[in-house]
Amino acid sequence: MAARNKARKRAFQILFEADQRGATVQIVLADWIRLARTDDRQPPVSEYTMQLVEGYAQHIDRIDELIATYAVGWTLDRMPVVDRNILRLGAYELVWEDETPDAVVIDEAVQLAKEFSTDDSPAFVNGLLGRIKELKPSLRRDQEHPEHRA
Repeated sequence: MAARNKARKRAFQILFEADQRGATVQIVLADWIRLARTDDRQPPVSEYTMQLVEGYAQHIDRIDELIATYAVGWTLDRMPVVDRNILRLGAYELVWEDETPDAVVIDEAVQLAKEFSTDDSPAFVNGLLGRIKELKPSLRRDQEHPEHRA
């Protein structure tokens, strides 16, 4: 498994755990880092995992707003927890991380959905992240000029 793929999977697991525990992602990330230092059976948390989790934490409200707006027929709280957190990570990476090509971000999110969620989830994740990708230029403008946000 490629390093970025593994980092992305760990970031998803941290977001998922935070959602399940009702804790912030920063607290869960700190727990994972501490555990990796004290238990040699736990792999270290990579720089990219930290970058994804911390980046997501900076934009959490906007990311949830985007998902809620474009998830046709689903409210955020009724969405399966796995899907919600895959979408959160994917939306963050699509809009705010320029290092990874958009197609790779979406493909990796779909793979996470195939591995961890329902049979319907990969198509749902693909469709919603595809919509966010289409809107990315206007979303970035909104980010730079929030006073113009509709």
